[in-house]
Order: sequence, then structure tokens, then C-alpha cells
Amino acid sequence: MANGVHFRTTRAEINRAALTHNAKIMQSLSAPAHLLGVVKADAYGHGMLVAARAIDEYVDAFAVAFIDEALLLREAGFIKPIVLLEGCFSAAELPICAHYNLQPVVHEQSQLDAIATAKLVRPLSVWLKVDTGMHRLGWDPERVVAVYAELSACPQVTSITLMSHFANSGEDEHPVTQLQRQRFAAACAQTKVLHQSLGNSAALTSSLKDYEQLSGHWLRAGVTLYGVNPDMQKQVHAELRPVMRLVAPVIALRHIAEGERVGYGSGWIAERPSLIATLAIGYADGYPRHCKSGTPVLIHGQKAPIAGTVSMDMITVDVTDIEGIQVGDEAELWGPHLSVHEIAEHAGTIGYELLTRVSARVPRVEV
Repeated sequence: MANGVHFRTTRAEINRAALTHNAKIMQSLSAPAHLLGVVKADAYGHGMLVAARAIDEYVDAFAVAFIDEALLLREAGFIKPIVLLEGCFSAAELPICAHYNLQPVVHEQSQLDAIATAKLVRPLSVWLKVDTGMHRLGWDPERVVAVYAELSACPQVTSITLMSHFANSGEDEHPVTQLQRQRFAAACAQTKVLHQSLGNSAALTSSLKDYEQLSGHWLRAGVTLYGVNPDMQKQVHAELRPVMRLVAPVIALRHIAEGERVGYGSGWIAERPSLIATLAIGYADGYPRHCKSGTPVLIHGQKAPIAGTVSMDMITVDVTDIEGIQVGDEAELWGPHLSVHEIAEHAGTIGYELLTRVSARVPRVEV
């Protein structure tokens, strides 16, 4: 890039109108509960500030992973509350939280101790995390009442939201889901907490949302804001619009004979005279190296299979059956016409990972 101009045309197109459209849907699904817009991990790879601007009108607060992400939002002028989903890593962050109206999650003892002894300009709103079965972060259910009481008595705390996280999001009938709901309901009843949050994107698109669809509660919208169905096995809310379209140009075309091999390791063998297109994208851009031959890309509105191993900067594609291919034509790697979930299945991963791993050398271009 020179003087803000990108000469390489590989890019991630970010559809701001789609972001706003999805945020409206999430707002409608969550009502009358409050909506937390999750923009962590650079808004799942879409660009945090672009995303925050697009959804600001439709969410009641933002959520990020840690304070560095929150401060980027504050520096850009966003004024809504921001929840720190991993909480504070040190006591030094608490005065910053108080100054900037950041709301830390409290999930372990050192965070609780730091709040109890902090000298703050104003009290904090905090989120108390209960480990109902995910076993990643949070307090054991039997300790929640005592921790809640300690925070309630703390002059540094002005409000508490009780939260947890589903291990099997969207799977309403999963036995662990049922157990988590029971444990969370018991914790809410024992503490008589006024504000609570259990549902995430998958819960918003399933009947789980009914559990929290109450005034004063919070529902968390993450990947659905970016137009991705959180459950590959279910067709839900088809009106969601994919926000990212990953695009790369054809930079070379090569006719090869039957029996010729393509790519590192020479693993792909032409079964007929073939036309191979080379695209300017590779694993350094975040395109998954684990995608095997046969993974589709979209050129001229038709699917063409990858032929050979994904390289650092390039992939090769068999376009023998597509007429009129020329150098300079563009391919969609995933987007509104080719689901990121389909590519993720070929890579043995999930769409979340693909979106967040699009590297910084791929410009995000608002469209």
C-alpha cells in the first residue's frame, strides 16, 4: 500500500448495509431484552470500527475480549457501555474501566480481590460469570451467592449482571444445555439478581432466547451480526446477509496435459487436458492451508475446485469447465454466493476461524 492505495486487488469486501440489516434482525429477535453487540477479534475479522459504526444504533452496548480492544472504540468516539468478556488482567486496568465506563467480567478470585481494594473515581458495573458447565471461565455455582454478596456490598460496584455461556449453543435439547439452564436459573434465584445474560448468537436463533427474552436481561449477538448461521446443521434465519466477501484475482492461466501434476508435493494429477487458474491468495492471507483439492471457489458464477496444495500467496484452481476465463477475472473465496461454512467443512474447521484469520495484509474494503 502506498499513500493509502492498494495495488493488489485481493481484498475482503465488507458490506456495511448487510451489517446494519443483520443488527436490525438481532434487535428484533432480542426485544424486549437488551442487545450486546460483540465486536471482539476485530469484529470477527470484519474491522471493529466499521462494524461498530454500522450496528451502533441497534445495540445497547458493545462487547470485546479485553481492554485494549475497548480503548480502540473509545478513542474512535463510541460512548456506549463496553463489556470486557475476559475481565481485567491486572488491578491497573480498573481505574481505566471506571474512567471510560468499561464493564469488566469478574470470573476469578484475583479479579474480585482487585475490585475490593481499588480506588476508583466512580463505581463499576460488573458482570459476574458463573461456570454452569462450559468449564472455561467462571465461578462454581456453589460459590456464586457468596461472591455476589461480596460484590453487592462493595462500594466500588454499582450494578451486577449475572452471566454464563452455553457449551452447546443452539442445541436446546442437549443434556448439558438443560443442566446449564437449571444451574443458571438456580443462581439467579438465589442471588435475586435483576440483570442476567445467558444467550448468545445461537440462542438468539433458537427457542433458547425465550429463556431470557425479558426486559432487563441481555442477549449477546456475535457471529450472526456478520451474517453467519452459528449452527451449520440448521437452516435458521435465512434473511441474514453475509457481510464479508473474500475476493482474489486470476493472475495466471496454464494449459496442462493429462497426467501433469500441480502444486507443492505434486499431489494433484490432471485426469484430462486441463486449464489451471492461479489466484493471488494463500495461507498468509488467511485462506486455510488445510483446504484440500476439490474445495470450491466461485468464478463467473460457477464453482471451480482447488487443484493442489494451498501455497503461502497463491492457490491453483481447475477451471477447465468454465468458459471465458481471463487473467484479471475475480474469484469469490467465500461470501454471499459461497458459504464460509462450506469452505470451513473442507478445511476441517468452523466459519468463525476462517473469518477471524483473514490477515492484515488483506485490505477490508467497505462496499
